[in-house]
Amino acid sequence: MKKRSRAGAAALTIILCGTLLAACTGTSGSNESAQQTETGKPTPSGAEAIKDTKPTPAPEPVQAPMEPSPIQPPVESPTAPVEAPAQPPLKQPSNPAAAIVGNGGDSGYGASGSTTVAANTYKPRQPITNDRKDYSWYYMKQPKGKVPNFPNEINQYTDNMKALWVGTGKKVYLTIDTGGPMGDTELLIKSLKDNNAKANFFIAGYNVKKDPDFVRRLVEDGHLVANHTMTHTDMNLQTDEQVKKEIHDYEKLYKEVTGQEIQPYFRFPYGRYNMHLLSMVSDMGYTSVFWSTAMKDWVPRANGADDPYNDIMGNLHDGNIVLIHQGSPENIEALDRIIKGIRKAGYELALLTDIQPPGR
Repeated sequence: MKKRSRAGAAALTIILCGTLLAACTGTSGSNESAQQTETGKPTPSGAEAIKDTKPTPAPEPVQAPMEPSPIQPPVESPTAPVEAPAQPPLKQPSNPAAAIVGNGGDSGYGASGSTTVAANTYKPRQPITNDRKDYSWYYMKQPKGKVPNFPNEINQYTDNMKALWVGTGKKVYLTIDTGGPMGDTELLIKSLKDNNAKANFFIAGYNVKKDPDFVRRLVEDGHLVANHTMTHTDMNLQTDEQVKKEIHDYEKLYKEVTGQEIQPYFRFPYGRYNMHLLSMVSDMGYTSVFWSTAMKDWVPRANGADDPYNDIMGNLHDGNIVLIHQGSPENIEALDRIIKGIRKAGYELALLTDIQPPGR
């Protein structure tokens, strides 16, 4: 009996120990599986942790502040083409000898042009995309004594485009256009002769035919007479062959009248041209002449001869190429006073041949 009791107690002890051991082991595993992160979610481990973990993005590079783009100077636009001068509609003459045309050109009826680049050399800054585009010469007046501003087109002129629009030094170049009425030729010649002054004339071919003696007297007195085409028509409206004929016919006429070769200077009627024509005329041996002073002198002047005098004296500057029209009676009446005023201001009257070398 005692043996059975001992055996039963031993068995009970073994059973109890096993139960206790199992309970201890289960509690430990349960605590391990229940561990959580601070967020309250189970912490991943092993391969699962590698799979679920996203790489931390690299910080974006800090951009250096961009350099401010340079401030471009404002493009100068012809805000004051009045000094061009304002020009009436072109009139194509049915009878060229009777034509009165205007554009700051001849006798206030046709625009003449003079370009001066004596000491200024312009290199092309813009490509010429359309060399047949029409242009009309103008300038933008500055305060007295300062050279005017000129159109942006001059930046397109290339080395094979010889042109003058302003000279240098204390010289003034009187350029007198005769594409319309010839006016009082006797008073004109007298005013120049009395002052021992020389001028530059651009006389249309039909006026040379009309009064060849006048042209001969100008040449004999030492004035420069240059090519202004035969019919004084807008060269932009002509074919190349027509333009060449206008110029060549003038050369022949001038030689017949004077016995001399024409001076190598040319003025586009009405001051109208294009880059193609400017280059073509240069290839023919001419320097095209525009201007840096002009006035609206193809209409009666409100204050008579005072107006052209004040226009010219108020815009005097170094190398001034002055355009006046022979057909304006106020111009001819004021010429003596203009010459005296120019000299009194310290300027010398000169011929275009003094600008050396002609053109560029």
